[in-house]
Amino acid sequence: MKFLASTGTKGGVGKSTFAILLTYKLISKGKKVVLCDCDVECPNDHLLLNRKLSNKTKVYQPIPKLDKRKCRKCGICAEKCRSNAIFWIPGGYPKFIHDLCNSCGVCWHICPFGAIKVSKKEIGEVYSVKIDKNFWFISGKSKPNVEETTPIVNEAKRKAIDVAKKINADYIIFDTAAGIHCNVVHILRESDMIFAVTEPTPLGLHDLKISLELAKKLGKKALVIINKSGIGSEKRIQRIAKKYKTYIAGKIPYSKDVLDAYVKRDLKNVHELLKLKVGL
Repeated sequence: MKFLASTGTKGGVGKSTFAILLTYKLISKGKKVVLCDCDVECPNDHLLLNRKLSNKTKVYQPIPKLDKRKCRKCGICAEKCRSNAIFWIPGGYPKFIHDLCNSCGVCWHICPFGAIKVSKKEIGEVYSVKIDKNFWFISGKSKPNVEETTPIVNEAKRKAIDVAKKINADYIIFDTAAGIHCNVVHILRESDMIFAVTEPTPLGLHDLKISLELAKKLGKKALVIINKSGIGSEKRIQRIAKKYKTYIAGKIPYSKDVLDAYVKRDLKNVHELLKLKVGL
């Protein structure tokens, strides 16, 4: 089983379109695939698949809770919190800023008086949808105003791996969020193959460099996918790919057929338009 990642720094560049087209392309070759939407703050793969999210599992975040009866107001918890999620004034009780907390657990482990207990809050859901016998879809979704969404991404990934093992899947395709933040890094560093999706525009070129630079720092090789191929010159993309010792591995044409399928949420019928130069 291989882990594939569709990523890109720029939002709206076509990561989800590519991930879904790649899924259908692999299924057409008899492969079993689990597609996992890891853009938990703005998941949209289910919309393009024309599927309702179902089989919900709630995701909770461990958070600290103070027992004032045991607290000695020493401030050690605030001193050791690397996320600056604990506000403390000498002589007062510590105050926990849950929006900044990453649930590392240092505060409740390090408190010498056992005054910090572990509580939890609901921060999102993970959904599991069977499309057909060779295609399962997993999606994470955060609650509004949740700052720390890493636990949702982790749970979506765990669920995808569990399902993949049960059906003996050949591939898990992770559709990452836009950007280079922690949730994206977490997926890319464990992927066997990374596809950096771009488009032949100035913004697409700029952000492709960032994606390839991130892959380089992670010690990974990212293959380039051009979405909306044909709307402009691709020579600069070729030069950028050469600089990072990679190549253009696939193209999605700027085509009315793709547009119509996108609008109708029927990308399955245009997967053959995705041209790949990589063995999968």
